[in-house]
Amino acid sequence: MVFHLAGQRGHVTDKIPTRFLMPASSQAKNLLATRRFSRKVPGVMTEPLTASQIRSSFLEFFRSKQHEIVPSSPVFLPADKTLMFVNAGMVPFKDIFLGASDPEHNRVADTQKCIRVSGKHNDLEEVGVDTYHHTFFEMLGNWSFGDYYKKEAITWAWEFLTEVLGLPKDRLWASVFRDDDEAEELWKSCTDIDHSHIIRCDEKDNFWEMGDTGPCGPCSEIHFDGTPEGNATAEMVNADLPEVIEIWNLVFIQYNRRADQSLEELPAKHVDTGMGFERLVAVMQGKASNYDTDVFMPLIDKVCEISGKPYEGDYAVAMRVIADHIRTLTIAISDGVLPSNEGRGYVLRRLLRRAALYGRKLGLEEPFMVQLLPVLHESLGEVFPEIVERKNVVQREIQSEEEGFVRNLHRGTLIFDKLVESLEAGGNTEISGQQAFDLYSTYGFPVDMTRLMAADHGLSVDEGGFDNALAEDKERNRAIGKTSDGDVADLVADLVSRNIKSTFVGYENTSHQSEVIEVVGNSQVLLAETPFYAESGGQVGDKGVIKSENGEFTVTDTQKPADGILLHIGSFTSGTFAPGEVVSAEVDSDRRNNLARHHSATHVMNFALREVVSKDIRQAGSMVAPDRLRFDFTWHEALKPEQLDAIERMVNHYLMRNDRVEIREIPLKEVHGSDIVAVFDEKYGDLVRVVDIGGYSKELCGGTHVARAGDVGAFRIVAESSVSAGVRRLEAVCGEQATEMTLSEHGLVKQLAASLSATPDEIPGRIASILKQNKVLEKELKQQEAKSALSAVDDILKAAQEIDGVNLIAYDAGDSSMEVLRGLLDALRPKVSSGVIVLGGNAGGKACLLASVSDDLVADGVHAGQLVGQVAKICGGGGGGQPGKAQAGGKDGSKVPEAIAQVASLVRG
Repeated sequence: MVFHLAGQRGHVTDKIPTRFLMPASSQAKNLLATRRFSRKVPGVMTEPLTASQIRSSFLEFFRSKQHEIVPSSPVFLPADKTLMFVNAGMVPFKDIFLGASDPEHNRVADTQKCIRVSGKHNDLEEVGVDTYHHTFFEMLGNWSFGDYYKKEAITWAWEFLTEVLGLPKDRLWASVFRDDDEAEELWKSCTDIDHSHIIRCDEKDNFWEMGDTGPCGPCSEIHFDGTPEGNATAEMVNADLPEVIEIWNLVFIQYNRRADQSLEELPAKHVDTGMGFERLVAVMQGKASNYDTDVFMPLIDKVCEISGKPYEGDYAVAMRVIADHIRTLTIAISDGVLPSNEGRGYVLRRLLRRAALYGRKLGLEEPFMVQLLPVLHESLGEVFPEIVERKNVVQREIQSEEEGFVRNLHRGTLIFDKLVESLEAGGNTEISGQQAFDLYSTYGFPVDMTRLMAADHGLSVDEGGFDNALAEDKERNRAIGKTSDGDVADLVADLVSRNIKSTFVGYENTSHQSEVIEVVGNSQVLLAETPFYAESGGQVGDKGVIKSENGEFTVTDTQKPADGILLHIGSFTSGTFAPGEVVSAEVDSDRRNNLARHHSATHVMNFALREVVSKDIRQAGSMVAPDRLRFDFTWHEALKPEQLDAIERMVNHYLMRNDRVEIREIPLKEVHGSDIVAVFDEKYGDLVRVVDIGGYSKELCGGTHVARAGDVGAFRIVAESSVSAGVRRLEAVCGEQATEMTLSEHGLVKQLAASLSATPDEIPGRIASILKQNKVLEKELKQQEAKSALSAVDDILKAAQEIDGVNLIAYDAGDSSMEVLRGLLDALRPKVSSGVIVLGGNAGGKACLLASVSDDLVADGVHAGQLVGQVAKICGGGGGGQPGKAQAGGKDGSKVPEAIAQVASLVRG
């Protein structure tokens, strides 16, 4: 089994807590058999199960069918570039379906966190408006990896729904793919469903595909008839009606969709089922809406309490949107996605702003969403404990984002209102794409938010125009990783279909005799066994050479597009290889050693970072190269210089302890609740590799490492910077690179000491003295400039002009700063009882301009701000101010004489 683990939170349900479990399946059947369905609302029981009990009964039922219960993967998998978010329960198992990795268990069951807000599966617009779509939802699933197939899947689904949960058989419908005779016959022979309730549908409804490429196959859906009299017709199934709703999809994965859209048979057939948890709860609790169940109502009740508004009408839509979006935000942030201006982060930012906007419809003008988090912890904290473990991070991110948006919203709403006024005055009913984009780029209004606000005024939005404007600017919100590697995908699928795999043997050795399996296009070589490490876990791929008597291949990179597919990328410098030929594979060992140093240093730095700054810090990406390392982590502010010093000092302290680097394999189940750090974007099997440095740094890692910590050598932090909102980056070097950095800095210190005629220890004091002296000299220089300018006051007054009866002084003060001009203007104004004064100066290549207008002329309509603004345009600038006094600046100080010369004509105009 291969799945993704987020941090330390695993929550492997090997032994589900008793408070979270229903009785075993036979007991559950007996318990539910005593329940009675009310006629008031179809499907409701006199004592309905809670959402937690329903989830538990599903997992326990499939445990009784010999399924391994596994934890949910995070909602995004950086290693999978084809998806922005996990949008279905099968995503973490995709490599197994493709045959690229082997399962540890042939039968698995889980509840998977899913988000659908982008791409092919996008439910955003339906959220809150209908009763059953959500951006975040749980998908209950049972899986067969080459084990059971259609018969068992159909039989067990019917058994669970009708015998364990006790749903009325006459209210259940089954749809099958139009060509799937086998599935239809199994429904008839293995269940007692009404045969008239089995219908055939086309690809749109009953052929499941995760995306444009990848595993796919026909499916059989189970639908619940929620009409008042239980009299749904076949035409109502798959008609997107809330009365007849799909609750379970049984997918029979037997094909791989290639980039050219052709279908090929997979090496083994699999079962992938997905049951919408929230929909099932609504059916079991007899609710017409998912939002009326105990999945959502605690959140909605809290919104009612905060807002003082009832759950009805338009208020109900707003409350449903808020309840949905806070769930998505909390789940995604706890899994390491932070709001930002691009990709996944922008999706979260949109959701948060959308929820905040709906909050305004409830009268919630100030940030409110963090008040909902304790309710969410209560309802989801047991099944997804990471939301509680990382509650501080989630709260901080949501609070910060909402506060920032509210500030923007206050300003942006004023602009929006003016825009609406101008449109209405001109008789227009549509906000243009460019206007919508301006609201987005300046005030952070997503286009769907602009649409919502426009609808309140009876206006529409040119969303096509908005998309064009967005594409012309930065093409934000582009889905991450819409795969364009069709050729690579086809290559991998071809190799997997022929059961071609290779094995990594390079932890201990950097050279190895191996057999050539395949040569692909003279640029890629596959070996049966290889010492070359393929890029993964942040560590870049190995380089080196592969050679035989018949040829030599220079390896410039090593990649792993799928488990077991280790591609040596490069070119032949001579000859070629034939399949089956024995070759010598030799890794560049010096480069590998440097990689190992930087990888081990990354682990120690991760430990020190969490010790010095916060345990809440979480890895958000990394890069391990032979000459440097880069480590991205979640944190809300720049690290202080003293923190960086403490991290560097701590890392070097632990490296000098020279502890042994121990590597061992343990069951994944032992990771949960331990002090072992696991990274959210890595794949792990049931046995995991732990890199333990001195007992203080323990991480799951598949990379290469040094034997003892001291082998890393010296460690230096090079830079700390921002990657995006809420994500920081540390860059560092170690070993020879750290030594070179230290020597270089020491050389600069010696050079500086020599130029200052000081010892290294005296440098800070000497520089402070020079800076102090410079300040004194600058002050004296400015005083001298001011004194020189003031000495020209009488000459300036004599040069005054009269323009149409207005006294005008327009004076170029040469190389003068704004401060000098102000002193000069203060000296001139008392001497000019009626008139206009314009002064200009060139300060370091920049234009400085001041204007003054006497009170009598201001009363006649002369405006200093308007005048100086026009003068500044000549200097490539602008500005303005009050009618009586104003200032401006310009990019080109050399234009000041020309600008001053134009003042007379401007005043005359």
